[in-house]
Amino acid sequence: MQRRSLICVFLITTYCLLHSIAALAQVNDSTKKASVDSLKPNASDTVPHGVSIDPELVALAGGKTPPREYIIAGIKISGTKYLDESLLTSISGLTVGDKVTIPGGDNFSKAIMNLWKQNLFANIAIYFTKLQGNSLYVEIDVTERPRLGNFYFKGPGVKKGDADDLTTKTGLIKGRVVTENMKRSAIQYIKKYYADKGYEDAQVRITEAHDPVVQNSEIVTFYIDKGPKVRIYQIDFFGNQAVREQKLKKQLKDTKEQSRMTIYPPDNQTPYGPHDSVTLRQYLSNWGFLSYHATKEFIDPYFRFKLFSGSKFSQSKFDEDKQKVVSYYNSLGYRDAVIVADTHYTDKKVRSRLYVDIKVDEGHKYYFGNISWKGNTKYSDSILSLILGIHKGDIYNADILNKKLGKQLSAEGGDISGLYTDDGYLFFHVEPVETAVYNDTIDFEIRMTEGPQATIKNVTISGNDKTNEYVIRRELFTIPGDKFSRTELIRSQRQIANLGFFNQEKIQPGINPNQEDGTVDINWGVEEKSGNQLELSAGWGGGIGLTGTVGVTFANFSIKNIFNKDAWQPLPEGDGQKLSLRIQSNGKAYQSYNFSFTEPWLGGKKRNSLTVSLYRSVFRTGGYNFRTNTYAFSDSNSLKNFGITLALGKQLKWPDDFFTLTYSVNYTQYDLNNYPLFTSAFRNGRSTNFSFKLALSRYDLDQPIYPRRGSNLLLSVQFTPPYSLIDKGITQNYSYKLPEYHKWRFTSDWYLPIGNAMGADKSRQFVLKASAKYGFMGRYNPALGFSPFERFQVGDAGLTNNFGLLGYDIISQRGYPVYENSDPKVNPDQQQASQFFTIFNKYTLELRYPFTTNPSSTIYGLTFFEAANGWFNYTDYNPFRLRRSVGVGMRFFLPMFGLLGFDYGVGLDRIQNGSLRDATRFTFMLGYEPD
Repeated sequence: MQRRSLICVFLITTYCLLHSIAALAQVNDSTKKASVDSLKPNASDTVPHGVSIDPELVALAGGKTPPREYIIAGIKISGTKYLDESLLTSISGLTVGDKVTIPGGDNFSKAIMNLWKQNLFANIAIYFTKLQGNSLYVEIDVTERPRLGNFYFKGPGVKKGDADDLTTKTGLIKGRVVTENMKRSAIQYIKKYYADKGYEDAQVRITEAHDPVVQNSEIVTFYIDKGPKVRIYQIDFFGNQAVREQKLKKQLKDTKEQSRMTIYPPDNQTPYGPHDSVTLRQYLSNWGFLSYHATKEFIDPYFRFKLFSGSKFSQSKFDEDKQKVVSYYNSLGYRDAVIVADTHYTDKKVRSRLYVDIKVDEGHKYYFGNISWKGNTKYSDSILSLILGIHKGDIYNADILNKKLGKQLSAEGGDISGLYTDDGYLFFHVEPVETAVYNDTIDFEIRMTEGPQATIKNVTISGNDKTNEYVIRRELFTIPGDKFSRTELIRSQRQIANLGFFNQEKIQPGINPNQEDGTVDINWGVEEKSGNQLELSAGWGGGIGLTGTVGVTFANFSIKNIFNKDAWQPLPEGDGQKLSLRIQSNGKAYQSYNFSFTEPWLGGKKRNSLTVSLYRSVFRTGGYNFRTNTYAFSDSNSLKNFGITLALGKQLKWPDDFFTLTYSVNYTQYDLNNYPLFTSAFRNGRSTNFSFKLALSRYDLDQPIYPRRGSNLLLSVQFTPPYSLIDKGITQNYSYKLPEYHKWRFTSDWYLPIGNAMGADKSRQFVLKASAKYGFMGRYNPALGFSPFERFQVGDAGLTNNFGLLGYDIISQRGYPVYENSDPKVNPDQQQASQFFTIFNKYTLELRYPFTTNPSSTIYGLTFFEAANGWFNYTDYNPFRLRRSVGVGMRFFLPMFGLLGFDYGVGLDRIQNGSLRDATRFTFMLGYEPD
């Protein structure tokens, strides 16, 4: 039956509130019928004035008709403002042509449920709008939830920086639908944010207001009460009998107590019972004052000094620290040790104090028993047992066992897995199995599967956008056709890092084994970084003119493409060559020009390097002209020099291929014009310094910028022809024209990672650097003095270069100025030439810690101890008389500008009357780390 007017009959009303979703899923058909009956509309509140009601629709909506099948002939969406109607129809699950049974069907309840799950609506209703025979027309009326117009974070102590951080961390986005889940999630993130800052009791209150600017939008304000900042006041362990509490506290790397000085120790009443502390009687009767640890444990309740450790509490870091406590117990043989309970709570009287209690169950201490081998055919039991290094009766430690077996890979090697994988057994597998546990002893059977030897099949390289592939490939020791070797894999990784063209933290080999044919593919993935450096400085001096320096170093240059304009993007790069250009000027007084080029693979087949260096400088003396108010410099009082160096380096195969032998020829000519460079007797003419140099070096650092392990050794000798032995008539004055000498240098730098506790981030571990350096200057003819060239200047930061034309070696020592010449035997006429030593010794210990090793910047801090000294002749040489210094420093390596360094040193031998006033020195370095 049809009517001309649209009859709106209410079928199902709003399923409101979130908990109604669960209730709706459990509603049976009879309940739905009851709902329809109870919600049957009255003419006064659902039917427009003047419109009559279709009795058949009313009966259908009220469930008064017998069950009958209808076909949905039309679906209409009403009430939506932002959402697509066709999308909502699809989500509802209703489509035109669907057959529905009324009463008794659940199609409409499911449609409401499907729409409600989207969390987009505050109200949903379905109406029957028209009935023609068995064709039913349906209208879905929705009321959209309000959207987020804006949001604010307010409260005492909420700073702008906090609000900016919270905007990112909460994930709130303007225009999104405001839901209860969104608000709860934002509150959780806010509380976590402030908890990480030490505000454990932060409270958040939300207010919502209509946004007058945007229709159907709300302004949400989060009112934050941070409360007091909470710091860890006391950490107590319970149940520990075998391990001191102080030892366990050390394992909590990120959960530390705050400093404390009080005469009222904390109450020992805790949720796990009383916490016993050491009494004075116990301390004295046990002679605790003779033990550092016992003394520290006794005074801890009264005095505790924590300088560099924070005392904020973080639940996530605390969970990690608890695992470190268990791991520490395991390393001591307590394999069954567990943390049975833990809690943290604030002081009722002082809310800023947080107490942390941890209850442990240590279990029994275990030892290794008999260890047997199974499945080994390549190596005998005795060889494997020797490499394993674990004997019956040793304290049980699962970490050491796994490390020795190679289940925990390390760059140092020396494990069972490394023994096999270095010989091609890539598919090697080892598993320790406990075969017997009796009393406190555990027997193991090491079960091994050797598998076949794997051959390297394909080696690919990806990520090199600028560097040519052959530059990387020639550094690799993973060659197709060779047996797989873990050692060669690590070596290749180091070689790529030492190029300096790639992010050293992202060089990782992708190993893809194929057990079916016994081969392995290796894909080297790299990430390019810029190694070029730029040096710029400029100024204008009155009367002097333009002063400044322009220097540029191209670390990955390609000289063969220098005339190819298409290769300048912006520079011809990719062949691994190094080109340096530098111009320095101090007006007319001084000019310097330097050029250097290095080809690391001369010929392209072997690691034979070629370096060519040219330099030219002019130094003019003069003074200030008061008549013209200018500085006057003349060539009639000048020193000019020109030099060239050719060096050829060759990689050796013996004793190993880390060794390099370098031959170099050095030529420098000085042109003096009324300039007393060495002595007043030699003011005009030319002085020629011609020398040869042999250098044997061994370099196996894991990376060049911040090395963590390896060594750098150098032994060199530099010598001139023995002119005085050939020509017996050469006198002291004439020796300045043809200086002769032989100079010996030895340098050793060692790097060792320390503090590698289990679970620690290896990229952020401490590194110990130990260095020893020696230098000796010799002469052929004892009748002639030591050459003024190639001596050693000791002291300061290594940047002082007042007499750089002499070509001396700069040996820095932090905490001291440049050593002054106090030798009374020196002829005043030769004072300038003898300001430099002929012998030096230097020893250095540095403890380094990296703050960041990103390719854009590498920053690390250090503490150092140095001892050095210099001598003028061998009769005064005393290797035990050294000048000592200690201090701290920072290093910043920026790819564009190179190394920047700052040090604050204390010269221990400069301290007078206990005062540091004249014993400290602040120094900096630029571009390179001096000797």
